[in-house]
Amino acid sequence: MGVSGVPARTLAGALAGIVGRDGVSNDATALAAAAVDGAVPRAVVRVASRDQVAQVLALAHDDGLAVVPRGGGNALGSGVPPARVDIVLDLRALDRVVEWNPDDLTVTVEAAVTLGALNEKVLAAHRQTLPLDPAGWRLRTVGGVTATNASGPLRARYGTMRDLLLGVRFAQSDGVTTWGGAKVVKSVTGYDVPKLMVGALGTIGVLTELTLRLHAVPESERTWLVTAPSLETLQACLDALVDSPLQPSRVEVLDTGALAGFGAGHAKAALAVAFASVAEAVREQGDRLVDMARRAGAAVTERPTDVWRDVDRIATPSSGDVALDVAALPAQVGGVIRAITYDPAVFGTSVRCAVTGHASVGTLRAIVGGAAPSDVVAMVTRLRASVADFGGSVVVSAGPRAVRAAIDPWGPIEPGAFALMRRIKQEFDPRGVLNPGRFVGGL
Repeated sequence: MGVSGVPARTLAGALAGIVGRDGVSNDATALAAAAVDGAVPRAVVRVASRDQVAQVLALAHDDGLAVVPRGGGNALGSGVPPARVDIVLDLRALDRVVEWNPDDLTVTVEAAVTLGALNEKVLAAHRQTLPLDPAGWRLRTVGGVTATNASGPLRARYGTMRDLLLGVRFAQSDGVTTWGGAKVVKSVTGYDVPKLMVGALGTIGVLTELTLRLHAVPESERTWLVTAPSLETLQACLDALVDSPLQPSRVEVLDTGALAGFGAGHAKAALAVAFASVAEAVREQGDRLVDMARRAGAAVTERPTDVWRDVDRIATPSSGDVALDVAALPAQVGGVIRAITYDPAVFGTSVRCAVTGHASVGTLRAIVGGAAPSDVVAMVTRLRASVADFGGSVVVSAGPRAVRAAIDPWGPIEPGAFALMRRIKQEFDPRGVLNPGRFVGGL
């Protein structure tokens, strides 16, 4: 008998009545493999349609069961470890392109479509793209990127999912299917539902379809690496770039740990900068970047565009690594890099640390490997104190359970903002069915 009072055999039978016997796993081996932060579910259910998603949620809602949605599984190591998991809702079969309108630059896809499949196997035929490139982007699902609001270097030009999402279809915690965006129903009047879904970690609804704004693939793209002999020079280059009329498509900062293998000599840090447009505009902007950087005391070399594969690899944590996402200001990038690389948990130790980040918006990522959980906790505490003076934040976006159980991965939140988040959670999921306890403040 489980926490909900529903026997495991009864639960498996009820789920099989929705998805078929082959769609339910409840043997010990399968359940152990599907554990979320060590919390072993009572069943894994593989849905094949949005109607099945709705029916499973209705069952969970009525029986008081906790549901963890899983698509690509890239974000299961995020957030607070769950107190309990009754059902892992496997969404991987929801991987179809529902509608694509090349003339309107819009596409509607199911939630488990990956960015790699969408961009490289579908949209490329019309030289269109969904310009999102979070770490490991080829294997990231559209639904998962929405739930985590993950972004990458292309954020410099195109923004985040919040800027590209036009509409969503999702199942509420009681199984009611709802549209938000282009089609709005009475139950969500007053809310910009697509915006609510971005970054909510699946705590207020299970995304099944998303309508997205596309962009044309630029005619030309070229990349330059600006290498700086000091963090002060790096900051001067970044300040000049941010204040200039140049319009880069990507601006990524790289510290010494991230630069290994780039052939950057004795550089203390670098900016990888790309411009994408018609060929002449790209050339002109590149020339201005070179002049600007050299006047600030930096060296500049053009690099092949596949350098962005290396940047993506560096920003993707390996098993056991900790990923720290630091929100700062562009003017504080150099100082934040110094605070990370000279932290006692990293400096002068065998701990691996590489810092990358979207420099033009001040969002940095530190990948830390080989550190004891207690040292990571101390490091996060110190970093949060150092960025608090200018309203910054530090989120443990990935890492071992021992780290995320020892310190709030989300960090402190302003009381008024938390009260609003709690009210939204209460309205959309009053019984705490979806990802209970994993979000900010235990929501």
